Amino acid sequence: MPDFAAFASHLGLTFNNLGFLTEALTHRSYLNENRSFIGANNERLEFLGDAVLELAVTHFLFTKFPNKSEGELTSFRAALVNTVSLAGAAGALDINEYLLLSKGEAKDTGKARQIILANTFEAIIGAIYLDQGYSAAEAFIGKHLYGKIDEVIEKRAYVDAKSRFQEAAQEKRGVTPAYETVSETGPDHDRQFVVGVYVGKIEIARGEGKSKQDAEQSAAQSALDKMGW
Repeated sequence: MPDFAAFASHLGLTFNNLGFLTEALTHRSYLNENRSFIGANNERLEFLGDAVLELAVTHFLFTKFPNKSEGELTSFRAALVNTVSLAGAAGALDINEYLLLSKGEAKDTGKARQIILANTFEAIIGAIYLDQGYSAAEAFIGKHLYGKIDEVIEKRAYVDAKSRFQEAAQEKRGVTPAYETVSETGPDHDRQFVVGVYVGKIEIARGEGKSKQDAEQSAAQSALDKMGW
């Protein structure tokens, strides 16, 4: 079992109730495999943390960019809180080392792990909020996310990946990318989609997501990374 008190210290936090942090780091797959474990998975904390994150980032952007339109601010926010951004922040905090996962999930290092890391980052925000209130949660978000905004603007990451890949493909290849669903798995309430993106007849990359739209965005981002566009 990971030393959660040590991880709290690593985060620069002292929890009044360390159980909140333990819950934030517990993936449902771990509970399915360890029936004797007493505790809940992190999905409720993720739900709470997502709301706190959206409010904090919205207020930060509203204050930082007083002359930007609602549409621009929405795009900036989406780029700051997307799966790639949150998973990157989670990776920088070594969250991987403290996650409670099933043996199967622990072996996965691809897109599925990115989603788990992003969700866990949100769950930790929820845990901090419950334990110490909004100010502490907002300070954590600010420390690990706000500094990314300059890079987001410089790299135009606020323009969604599908739009950026389409612009690049049309400019460099004279072709509009096409998307095709490769697979759908999971129950209706928790579907997982895999989508491939094609330039002409050539598959460039694949992406995963909880909706076809998310999977397409993931595929487009993977294609941009692969092609160096």
